[in-house]
Amino acid sequence: MRSLGFVLFVVLMSPFASAQSHAHESQPQKSDAQESVDKAVPSDAQKSFDKLKTLAGSWEGHPKVVPPVPALDGKSAHVTFRVASRGHTLMHDLKIESIPDNPITMLVVDADRLLLTHYCDADNRPRMVGKMSADGKTVEFDFLDISGNVKPGHMHHAVFTFVDENHHIEEWTFMMPGDNPVRVRFDLERTKVATGAPGE
Repeated sequence: MRSLGFVLFVVLMSPFASAQSHAHESQPQKSDAQESVDKAVPSDAQKSFDKLKTLAGSWEGHPKVVPPVPALDGKSAHVTFRVASRGHTLMHDLKIESIPDNPITMLVVDADRLLLTHYCDADNRPRMVGKMSADGKTVEFDFLDISGNVKPGHMHHAVFTFVDENHHIEEWTFMMPGDNPVRVRFDLERTKVATGAPGE
């Protein structure tokens, strides 16, 4: 014979189970066709990421720094974009003439946002969230958070502007201690297209 406690549990839970069942039945179910459409339409973050992946390859230019940094005057900059992780990650590698260690930046789609993580030579890792402009010509990244050593300052903002398939502009803002910004602009020209499709 079943215990009184078990019987009471079943009696008390029956209305709850019934309500859950009816609630589930009342929710509109998506058709297979609708689910396919939802999966086929990329998010804004994915569209921005796909646009950035068209930069895959090698680029060269010269930094313009405000306020001026004499050590960078006349130096050449080399930027390489590489699509990795089966198309899920974009790596940005910056090298400036006569500077031995340079930063690497990784870009990914993280849920519904485009996320940039900058692995800085200042020993910190700021993260920024990007959005593409309505005209599709720029992707702008705003500061989200940071880990690591923040005393030397940190990268705080970035903008990528698409000029044409062989030219793009990068603008980076480094926040010095005391919230004093240093802005660097790179006008870059393509030197080599990456092998393989950007999504590979």
